[in-house]
Amino acid sequence: MNIGLGLPIDDPAQLLTWARRADTSPFRTLGLLDRLVYDNPEPLVTLATLAGATSRIRVQTEVLLAPHHNTALLAKQTATLDRLSGGRFTLGIGVGGREDDCLAAGIDLHRRGRRLDEQMTRLRRTWSGEAYGEGAGPIGPAPATPGGPEVLFGGFAPAALERVGRFGDGFLGAALPPSFMANLFRDATTAWQKHDRPGRPRLVAQANVALGPDTTLDLARRNLRDYYAFSGHVEYMEAGLLTTPQQIRETTDAYFGIGADEVMLYCWASDPDQIDRLADLLF
Repeated sequence: MNIGLGLPIDDPAQLLTWARRADTSPFRTLGLLDRLVYDNPEPLVTLATLAGATSRIRVQTEVLLAPHHNTALLAKQTATLDRLSGGRFTLGIGVGGREDDCLAAGIDLHRRGRRLDEQMTRLRRTWSGEAYGEGAGPIGPAPATPGGPEVLFGGFAPAALERVGRFGDGFLGAALPPSFMANLFRDATTAWQKHDRPGRPRLVAQANVALGPDTTLDLARRNLRDYYAFSGHVEYMEAGLLTTPQQIRETTDAYFGIGADEVMLYCWASDPDQIDRLADLLF
């Protein structure tokens, strides 16, 4: 039973503690979200630090907003992280949708999907050791994982699910109940089959959680409201925060029941004792 932890962003100084404690726990993966115009740690720099402080647990962007990044540098950074972590890196990737992030990154909000498609072609080629493009040779280092790190696409739009079949290794669905996630899992699998990919895509579900005393739960709710304030769906997101052992256990079991290969429990408060509480509950 593969279960991962999403890392809180309200106190970056706590993340090494989280990583070291999680490395000795049964959890499989540490995930970290991405924003540009927000008070969060940069995910690739942070995960490189956490990979160096651990020996077993995987690290994962959840999800990296690739269109904000220079493609050649992103190819180099992700290959380096995969190499230095010994192949423990998963690149969760998506297009984002915040206008302020796109403005700060200097990209066109309305072209971010096409930009991601172009990026994926170059990333796959670069990770395989081919020349980056006309007039530019190969970009190293070679990743530890042949052909590049595992890539999971996040999102809800048909284009995101189509990318699973075209470029990806799997799909990462976030913040939807299992009954709705089942439809996205089916659509991701259909896209996989449409492109004649062997086997099946890796399917990962993410739920927002907080487990602990009232101070932990109150902080988690504040952080969640602040992060999703832009969306107009704050009440929906807060209502979906799982805060009791029964909710967390039942939802995790339901995700596995619809075919999830891994469930990521995204923690919204920096209290590291949540690691032990969740481990005691689920393993």
